[in-house]
Amino acid sequence: MSSLAVTATSRSSAPAAVVYAALLDAESWPSWSSYYEVEWDLPAGVDRPARAGDRRTIYSRIGRVCCRERIVELVPDQRFSYEQAAGPFESHRGSVDLARVPDGGTDITRSAIYRHTLPLLDTLRRRRLQVLVDDLATYANSIVSRHS
Repeated sequence: MSSLAVTATSRSSAPAAVVYAALLDAESWPSWSSYYEVEWDLPAGVDRPARAGDRRTIYSRIGRVCCRERIVELVPDQRFSYEQAAGPFESHRGSVDLARVPDGGTDITRSAIYRHTLPLLDTLRRRRLQVLVDDLATYANSIVSRHS
C-alpha cells in the first residue's frame, strides 16, 4: 500500500467567517453534504464551540460508513484540521484552509493525506474531496443569499 495526498479547491462568495462557521456547524452538514449525522463525544449538557481535542462520529449517507475524527487544529476563519481516529480510512489526516479574496469571497482548499491507500480508491477519494469542498462553498453562498 502507498500513501496518497489529495487537494481540492473551490471559491465561495461568502466571507471567510461565514464559511468557517458553516464548517464548524457539523449539525448542519446533513442538510448540505453527503453526511447523514454527526455526533459529538461531549458529556451530556455540555454546549460549547468545538475545540482542539474534541472527537466526533460521522455517518455517511453512502453506505452509512462511520468514522471517528479528532479535531487537531482550529484557527478561526482560516483553518480546520482533523485526523481520523477510527473507521475505514484510519491514518487519514485532513484540513480545510480558508483564504480571503479581494472581492470579499473566500478560497477554500481542502487537503487530505491517506497514509495507506489502494490505487483503486484514489480516484474516488479525489472526487469525494472535490464534492465536499464544492458543497461547503455552495452552502456558504446560500447563507449569504438568505441574509441579503
